[in-house]
Amino acid sequence: MTFRDTRPSRLKIWTLAALAGVLLTGSVASAADEPDLIFRRSTVFKWLSPNDKLATYAVDDPEVQGVACHFTVPERGGFKGWLGLAEEVSDISLACRQVGPIKFSDKLEQGDDMFRKRRSLFFKKMQIVRGCDTKRNVLVYMVYSDRIIEGSPKNSTSSVPIMPWGAETEVAKCADYFK
Repeated sequence: MTFRDTRPSRLKIWTLAALAGVLLTGSVASAADEPDLIFRRSTVFKWLSPNDKLATYAVDDPEVQGVACHFTVPERGGFKGWLGLAEEVSDISLACRQVGPIKFSDKLEQGDDMFRKRRSLFFKKMQIVRGCDTKRNVLVYMVYSDRIIEGSPKNSTSSVPIMPWGAETEVAKCADYFK
């Protein structure tokens, strides 16, 4: 009869502790930047696990007061989706609108990230970037997803013409705020 050591090895303990640390810091860091969930609709019924869904979210532009974006993303169901292990697809739609007087907080770069969210456990993320069409005085937002190795050409674009709001007749020029 052979004796087998059933105590967990130190390597396993360190690996599990490191994984827990990564998952905990990832969830804490992204919790502060979470968009507002507007609603979800099921698209694929699953008997024993959560359904696949489409979810619509809202996010305010942190650098440009008076602009809000809504985006719809597919969310995988099943056990992998429920555990957060499924890689989400890159089909994301975007609509941005002026919701108040436009005020810029600082100088901005063309193509700066306005919002980003992880779409898989490690490698894929969704990004909303912003720019300025100086000729037309229009803010332009684009959403896309990328991975470390290979991104996706799927994207969506939304334009926000800068208009007077309420009693304000002075309209900001995005060209004055973009480098």
